[in-house]
Formats: sequence, structure tokens, C-alpha cells
Amino acid sequence: MSQRSCLSVILAAGEGTRMKSAMPKVLHAIAGLPMVAHVVKAAEAARATGLALVIGHGADEMRKAVQKFAPKAETFVQEKRLGTAHAVLAAREAIAKGYDDILVMFGDTPLIDAAALAAARQKLAEGAAVAVIGFRPPSPTGYGRLIEKGGRLVAIREEKDCSEAEKKIGFCNAGMMAVAGNQALRLLDKVGNNNAKGEFYLTDIVELAGADGLDVVATEASFESALGINNRAELAEAEAIWQARRRRDAMLAGVTLIAPETVYFSHDTEIGADTIVEPHVWFGPGVKIASGAKIHAFSHIEGATIASNCDVGPFARLRPGADLRQKAKVGNFCEVKQATIEEGAKVNHLTYIGDARVGAGANIGAGTITCNYDGFSKFFTDIGEGAFVGSNSALVAPVTIGKGGYIASGSVITESVPDDALAFGRARQKTLPGKGKELRERFASATAAKKRAAE
Repeated sequence: MSQRSCLSVILAAGEGTRMKSAMPKVLHAIAGLPMVAHVVKAAEAARATGLALVIGHGADEMRKAVQKFAPKAETFVQEKRLGTAHAVLAAREAIAKGYDDILVMFGDTPLIDAAALAAARQKLAEGAAVAVIGFRPPSPTGYGRLIEKGGRLVAIREEKDCSEAEKKIGFCNAGMMAVAGNQALRLLDKVGNNNAKGEFYLTDIVELAGADGLDVVATEASFESALGINNRAELAEAEAIWQARRRRDAMLAGVTLIAPETVYFSHDTEIGADTIVEPHVWFGPGVKIASGAKIHAFSHIEGATIASNCDVGPFARLRPGADLRQKAKVGNFCEVKQATIEEGAKVNHLTYIGDARVGAGANIGAGTITCNYDGFSKFFTDIGEGAFVGSNSALVAPVTIGKGGYIASGSVITESVPDDALAFGRARQKTLPGKGKELRERFASATAAKKRAAE
């Protein structure tokens, strides 16, 4: 089968009115990725060599989104919604190119397993003209039943048309199917619209193919894999299933999740073995973590690279561009953005490091901030190897702290500091004996006067 060409036709033209959103339904995200992109990834994993997306509502928005996750996909617009077979035929130009297999998929089934698609393709390789993907839901009520005889699929019967015996069938239509490329257009063109809605139903090709003496079979996917999304409640259910799968995969790959149900991964999270993740950690897109790191509770990480044996959190925020090198430490209530924290450097408490480099072995005291933005432009702060920045310091960029430089606590640094220099950037302390008592008495007298006036 590996040498057979395959076109995946993904139907994504539905308006998704039940989502109550101006955005096309299939662009709503699971794990930070549009659900239709999950479908594309599954098709690619099943070795589809071509992609055709049939779009409708929000066509321009869809095209822009598709360029990000499937730049080689062809897009076709279904101008009128006249049924699923009509939607597939919107991609006639792509189907006519002569692919061996045609996979028909739906953009709102983001959990579809590539193995289920490959199994349907295998049936085509073995000689079937149509392979319909079925599943067994907890309750078949509301689903079309797959009617089989002698190992062949003879019909897909909607529940309202089922006999009492057929209603007891638990094997249901998932909607997706594989069709032999040399039969696809001929079968699709034979589909009529002689039904209550006057629409062209893709499911009709099962009986049409059977009437022509072609082999039609059903394959089985898991219920979760076939789950379609129609509203935000179902979107949340799909997110939960995806997260549960990903957590299990991570743990089986050697990652310790102390409270798995509280950790949220993104679609592209990479995390190495022997990493420990404490409860309530959120990974946004673009996170790469090497082996042996420790991510403490309530940390929020996106667009960051974390090297081996780093220590992050608790309550840390790593924003896009954060780059932690080996054994770096970013502690509690710290934020790092577009900055490199080099090997063994420590940013321990209540600190903001943005647009900066913190050299190897440097120590950043509590309450330190890099003042990187003047309201118009961003500027860079360079902190050298082994430097020490005292607590409650403000480093006003652009500025350089040299190797081994020492910044006194409470300093505002506006000029670069040479290697091994000590810098103070604060006003000289002045102490006035007895002045504190005088101020307290004055303030107490003023407060008493306000109370008397109010009475």
C-alpha cells in the first residue's frame, strides 16, 4: 500500500452555527491547533500524498489558516450546501488527477486515528471499491447503521428508516470512507437527490457500488476517534480526550506527571525523559524541554526552550523566546521573555527578564527587572558571566553588565558596567533623628481633626 497514491478530501465547509461563533467551526482549536489541522495531520500520517480542502463559510479566513498548517493543500469552495456527495464533488479537479485512493474525511473530527485511515486504505489495496469507516458508540441512537451481509457492507441506513431489528445494530457510520480512485467520480456522479431534503448524500455510493457488483466493506475505528464536534461542549470533550492521550504518551515515554489530569500540553510540546512536571502546569505552543528538567507547580510556558536539568517555577512564566541553557534556574513569580538564561544562571524570585542575556553562573536578585521598552522600541540588556545583580534593581536598556560585575541592591542602572566593577545607582541615604516620631504625631493629629469635622 505504501506505493499507492492517495488524495485526502477534507470536508470543511460547514458553518457550525451551534458553535455560536463568527469563526468557521473547523478553525476552533484542540491543544492550540485548529481541529481541521489535526485532521490534516492524521491524513498525512496515513500517507496521503495530496490534500484537498472543501471550504465554504469564511473561505478567505480558511485559506489564510490553511497556509499555516497545510501550505500544499488545494482548496475548493462549495458555493451551495447540497449534501456530502455534492461537497466531495467540489474537489472534482483534484479527484480527476488519478489517485489510487480517495480518502473522504471531515474537518470536525479532530481525534481521528491515522491507523483507522490506513486500515480503510488497506481494504482498497486488497480490492475493495469502497471502505466505510464505522464505530461502536455507547448508544447507537441517532446514528446511521452499517448493514452487513456475508462480510460485505450493503447499505448505510439512517435510523428513521431502520427496521426494529436494524435499530439494534451497534455498528454505526462514522462518515469517513475510502474510495478507489478509478471508481470515485463515476460513483459520485451517480448519486441522486431524490430524498426529503433534495440533497446528494455520500452514503448512497455504498448501494450504488454494490449494485455494480463492486466490493464494499466496513472497517472499524474507536468511538473516540470518530467523535465529531458540533458545539463548544463537545469541543471541550475532545480536548479532554486529546489531553488524556498525550499525558499517557508522555508518561510512557519516561516523563513523570505527578498529577496528570492537571497538566495541559500543546499539539507540538516536546518533553524529554526523566523530566518531572508538578501539578497545574500549562504548556502553550512551541515548547521544547530536554531530559531531566523539573517544572514546578503552576508554571505557564509557551514558545520556550528548556535544556537538560533546568529548574522552573513554581509560578514561573516563560514567554516566547525564553531560552534556558543547562542547569539554569527560573524561580517563583519570575517572567522571562525573548531572553537567554545561560548555563547555571539563576533568576530566582519576583523578577522580569526580557530582551536580554543572562550569562553563565550569573545571579539575579529578587525584584530585578530589565527595563526593555520605552513605549516605542525594545532594547537589549546583556548581563555577563558570573555577574551578581542585587535585589530590587532596575536595569535600563540598552545596557551591559560586564563579566563578574556587581550591582548593589536597589540600584537603577542606566550606564554600562565594566567587567568586575561594582555599581551603585541609588540616592545616598539620609537619616534624621526624631523625624519619624514627629511625622507620626502630625499624621495622627490630622486624622483626628478629620474625624471631628465629620461628626
